[in-house]
Amino acid sequence: MDITTILGPVVAFGMILTAVVLEGGEISSLVQPTAFMIVGGGTLGAVLASFPLEHIIQTLKALKVVISPPKSDHEKVIAELTELCQFARKNGIMALESKAKAHTDPFTRKGLTLVVDGIDPAMLLSIMETELETFEEHSKIPIPVFEAVGGYSPTIGIIGAVLGLIHVMSNLDDPSKLGGGIAVAFVATIYGLAIANIIALPIASKYKMRVLAMVHEKNMILQGLVALQNGENPHFLSQRLRAFLAGGGHGAKEGAH
Repeated sequence: MDITTILGPVVAFGMILTAVVLEGGEISSLVQPTAFMIVGGGTLGAVLASFPLEHIIQTLKALKVVISPPKSDHEKVIAELTELCQFARKNGIMALESKAKAHTDPFTRKGLTLVVDGIDPAMLLSIMETELETFEEHSKIPIPVFEAVGGYSPTIGIIGAVLGLIHVMSNLDDPSKLGGGIAVAFVATIYGLAIANIIALPIASKYKMRVLAMVHEKNMILQGLVALQNGENPHFLSQRLRAFLAGGGHGAKEGAH
């Protein structure tokens, strides 16, 4: 689990609520179910109207990637590709068939299968680049959904504020109802801003980083597969793949938080 994904909102909300208390306010004044219904329901409705249902479902699944990113050890990937290269040079490309079938990563498995089939290196590169582009485009689907939540919620919060003020104006002759209307008006705005800037937009940023990390690793695997097909020296392959670690800005391990 990536603890910062949980820790960030907790710190943000914790500091805000602490500040409210220090200023002499009451946390209970921020608990307004009506305001939450307006902002939460309005934002959900706007998002549902903006995206196909399958995109919404994929976005919900993407939350797991944000909170608990897939484990990735780049050093292990480099060692594996180097070992496969050594194995192929010693036993021949066809000997990789059993390793291809047994591999757990679909991307690597497909690439190794193409290598075993004796496909031309240029064709291998073209097919696997298309595979990578498809993976990247599919993985990016949740990003605009998260960003839409961040865009709609403050606006819906303003709608809630206006509705609250309308309620206040329609009950000027009844002072007992003024407080509730004003509370809903201001709290709805706070809810909208908080959902956008503490939850939705940070999640979108974190998920973008996750996708970049996954694409970066698959690029590294692709280069290893092409080198394998070309019969490149395992030592040179290892050195070339290590350039990905420095250039990609990723550590040896991902998702081990």
